[in-house]
Amino acid sequence: MTENVWEQARTALAERDPWTKCEQVQALWSLVRHQPEGLKADDKPSWSSEELPCGQPDRPELIPPNELPRRGLGSVEGRVALIHAIAHIEFNAINLGLDAACRFHGMPDGTHGTDPGHFYWDWLSVAADEARHFLMLSGRLSDLGAQYGDLPAHNGLWAMAVKTQHDVLVRMALVPRVLEARGLDVTPGMIDKLKQAEDHETVRRLEIILEEEEAHVTIGTRWFRYCCGLVGLEPDSTFDELLHTYFQPPPKGPYNEPARKRAGFSETELARLRKNG
Repeated sequence: MTENVWEQARTALAERDPWTKCEQVQALWSLVRHQPEGLKADDKPSWSSEELPCGQPDRPELIPPNELPRRGLGSVEGRVALIHAIAHIEFNAINLGLDAACRFHGMPDGTHGTDPGHFYWDWLSVAADEARHFLMLSGRLSDLGAQYGDLPAHNGLWAMAVKTQHDVLVRMALVPRVLEARGLDVTPGMIDKLKQAEDHETVRRLEIILEEEEAHVTIGTRWFRYCCGLVGLEPDSTFDELLHTYFQPPPKGPYNEPARKRAGFSETELARLRKNG
């Protein structure tokens, strides 16, 4: 099964059509969900970056973040814009899960008693969750008379994936624990505003996504700390150093401290974030 699984993962990563990508990820996850032992790290091909193209659709148009228009949530148009932006994040997060599973070689696969888990199974599970989230949001767009690709978007999440492709430690620190963790911070406020607008169906979907994204940040934390241990680095200071190296200025608060704590952020990390914010 193993070779077929890896090729399916790489094929899904390269797929450009979002809905076909979701179908491929769901089929892949159904294959490995109850058989993580079939994902053997030693059997995984060690692909180069050129062999791991990330499929991006022709639409949406990608523009700088500061050029995206800001809309209130009191109108259908404003809610469509918000849902579209989150759907785009979820689409990129599918690719991030697939890329982590395909790219990084020699991570634990749960076959040794000292393994903290199964790295590859974890990230394929994330890809499967993100595919489901994308379909939830694209379905909501359809309810509101729109579809994914109708509005422009920015590509900051995937841009950071490219910047961190050289080092699994850096990837685990900065993508799940910075960019994806921002969702833990901002989604509760979005939910409150959508409740005020009485958009209860979008609230329902975002509440599901928020709960599951916390688990994804937890996965990133576990593997970041594991990678730090491999090379003898202290995790809290390493995270702070990477945050200041790659983000100038670092992301500002407010932070969802209870969710971040549940996702593995230490008191020291939270204190440093408060100082940044």
